[in-house]
Amino acid sequence: MATVAARPDPLPEIRRLVSEFEPVAVVVGLPVDLAGRNGPAAQSVRVRAGQIATAISPVPVFLADERLTTATAAGRLRATGRSVRTSRSVIDQAAAVAILEGVLDAERGGRATFERATGAHEEET
Repeated sequence: MATVAARPDPLPEIRRLVSEFEPVAVVVGLPVDLAGRNGPAAQSVRVRAGQIATAISPVPVFLADERLTTATAAGRLRATGRSVRTSRSVIDQAAAVAILEGVLDAERGGRATFERATGAHEEET
């Protein structure tokens, strides 16, 4: 598993990773609010996920709810004796692990909580 920062442009690094590791899918965290609504940040991520889907097709790109994953990650770090303040650099990685675990758990349980991102060439009908 690898995480890629959203800035600067993540597409070159994502393409490189897809080429190197040949993943079965890419998961992008979707920053919905606590009520599950899409705000401006979620809309921006949806657009970026569509660009990623186009760039790495046919590898599917999935959007996964990332609510509370940073809090989960911080709690896990505290549980291992690490200070959240001194572990800022690993919080995003730990949150990505929490997102992926949630996707895999939901998939195993038959209750998918993610959606497939579509690129410009995959317009939904």
